Amino acid sequence: MAKKLYVGNLSYGMTDDGLKDAFSKVGAVDSANIITDKMTGRSRGFGFVSMPNDDEALKAIDSMNGFELDGRKLTVNEAKPMAERPPRRGGFDRGGSRGGDRMNY
Repeated sequence: MAKKLYVGNLSYGMTDDGLKDAFSKVGAVDSANIITDKMTGRSRGFGFVSMPNDDEALKAIDSMNGFELDGRKLTVNEAKPMAERPPRRGGFDRGGSRGGDRMNY
């Protein structure tokens, strides 16, 4: 069964391909994704690596956690499943009725 790894403290210049290359030295990599900010497109400094082999994933955690890549020490551990979040509500009021209408009809 495939394991998904969390990789933190990445340099902001890291790419998906660069992350995949770094982890492929330890074992087979299905995918590597850097998480980016939706507004700016800039890296948020962390990502995820999916590895098909559990033993290689554990080896990657042992060898890559604390490993210095692009001048930064990586934090690597097994990714936790995404927690359920309640749906977002509202936002800002677009005008609607606020009461206290000052117009006299």
